[in-house]
Amino acid sequence: MPEDDLSLLIRAAQEAGRIALRFWKRNPKVWDKGDEGPVTEADHAVNDALEKTLRGARPDHGWLSEETPDGPDRLTRDSVFILDPIDGTRAFIAGEDSFSHSIAIARNGKVVSGVVFLPALDRMFAARLDGPATLNGAVISASAISGLEGATLLTPAANLKPELWRGGVPEVKRAFRASVAYRLALVGEGRFDGMLSFRQGWEWDIAAGSLIASRAGATVTDRHGAELQFNTAVAKSDGLIAAAPGLHAALLARLA
Repeated sequence: MPEDDLSLLIRAAQEAGRIALRFWKRNPKVWDKGDEGPVTEADHAVNDALEKTLRGARPDHGWLSEETPDGPDRLTRDSVFILDPIDGTRAFIAGEDSFSHSIAIARNGKVVSGVVFLPALDRMFAARLDGPATLNGAVISASAISGLEGATLLTPAANLKPELWRGGVPEVKRAFRASVAYRLALVGEGRFDGMLSFRQGWEWDIAAGSLIASRAGATVTDRHGAELQFNTAVAKSDGLIAAAPGLHAALLARLA
């Protein structure tokens, strides 16, 4: 019986984790990509392994990866792999354990399967479009908080400047994680009530995590409340809000 999409992604993520951990805390070679930040030999090794495994299993799928030069071919495909071989590369270089592998399949603009795997913590978040979100196989649920008061929000400190908010900065409890994919997964787990980004977000950072958060019950949109689309020509979203439905609505209402 053919391997289903989610099983394929989980198997590929586990393989990626084994490769990444061989470089972690061992001073991997690092290059600077300018405005795009650093990249390591581990990023390239993981990317190569994922491409071999995933495209070997689904040769008809397109390919969008942070570590592969982009091209127009993927735009002609109904299905496409969207991935970041190592999300949170700076954390990886620093020897921190919050880096992740973010791997998704999008079909006709919507993510249908996705995994976010943190190999140093052995945490496998996974979801398919027609099923629940899970962590290491157990079903997870997003927060049910209904408003801003007392909410925990994963966001950079720069996003809590007064000029960005109507009526002043809301009284939320702020935290941060280096990996965007992990932030989304943590919202899905309910460990934080929401996450917020005003910056354009690369599809490879958000594809898998957005599905996990939404299947766990969170509302996930761009910063203006619009539905996310994937495998677009620009491969970016205009910001990102993922939060419990009531909190999501409250955030949108207060954003300047």
